[in-house]
Amino acid sequence: MSNQVKVAVIGCGGIANGKHLPSLSKLPHVEIVAFCDIVPEKAREAAETYGAPDAKVYADYRELLKDGGFEVVHVCTPNDSHAEITIAALEAGNHVMCEKPMAKTAADARAMVEAAKRTGKKLTIGYNNRFRPDSQYLKKVCENGDLGEIYYAKAHAIRRRAVPTWGVFLDEEKQGGGPLIDIGTHALDLTLWMMDNYEPKMVLGTAYHKLSQRENAANAWGPWDPAQFTVEDSAFGMIVMKNGATIMLESSWALNTLQTGEAKCTLCGTEGGADMQDGLRINGENHSRLYMNQIQLDAKGVDFYDGKQEKAQDVEIRLWIDAVINDTQPVVTPEQACVVSEILEAIYESAKTGKAIHFE
Repeated sequence: MSNQVKVAVIGCGGIANGKHLPSLSKLPHVEIVAFCDIVPEKAREAAETYGAPDAKVYADYRELLKDGGFEVVHVCTPNDSHAEITIAALEAGNHVMCEKPMAKTAADARAMVEAAKRTGKKLTIGYNNRFRPDSQYLKKVCENGDLGEIYYAKAHAIRRRAVPTWGVFLDEEKQGGGPLIDIGTHALDLTLWMMDNYEPKMVLGTAYHKLSQRENAANAWGPWDPAQFTVEDSAFGMIVMKNGATIMLESSWALNTLQTGEAKCTLCGTEGGADMQDGLRINGENHSRLYMNQIQLDAKGVDFYDGKQEKAQDVEIRLWIDAVINDTQPVVTPEQACVVSEILEAIYESAKTGKAIHFE
């Protein structure tokens, strides 16, 4: 492959304009040559802002894939179309970055893994929180064995009142769920990655529709329409891994709590612990004394190019394109993302049936 990478973007809404397009456009060796959205105006606007001079615009992703002229496709559509579009893009001979969560269902996620294997093309999922400075530091701590065996962890994705009222966020049919699949997915991905443990044994979950039915509720983005709010407002899960480790996952868009924080984890190991609740803190015992170290990460974040901060999403996209150019494995593998989807689906299933869900 030449060092100039041609990219197509399918879905030109909020996540494409907020993350993928700005980050791709910062890379001198990337050209964005095709844009697709079911609202053609959105694709045209994105092409005018971020596109190569002769960029093409489409309303149907099938036409875009048929025309080709690129090596990489970014899928930034609602959850229910992630699998269909990703598999088609892989089969058309492209490497694919798909926005998180991997898919609406675990079966779809497994089909995506299978398609990547079958085609020999790279597939990654947009779990950008792995690329934050605190996440990168903590991953090194875990890999170094400083925490020992991590046998208890918490995945935090708690908002007090921040329900996204735009797009299809409240539509269960399009999204497959609410805060659990939207932000819980980031916290779970981060936690499993830190533990390097992708073998769940059983899951017990609960999901609630308690505050979603309030009229004129206080909310960061204005009141929601209870009739449109078909997903849970909060969901919780206890995950037991095959090696006996336990993970507690908590997620909410609306919950009466002051303990908030998302895309964070708490880790408890045999040699030490860590949490991201108030910056990054490492704790343990030394010479029969307990200690707690607050890790001071450079406020500038990651130095890159001219010393300006590089955002997590920019690091994510840069390393993804590097993996394509250098033919290396992406940081977020499809197999890892698939396990996240399987656990989330098991929590929803358990919440519906009131029973624990056991993995094969």
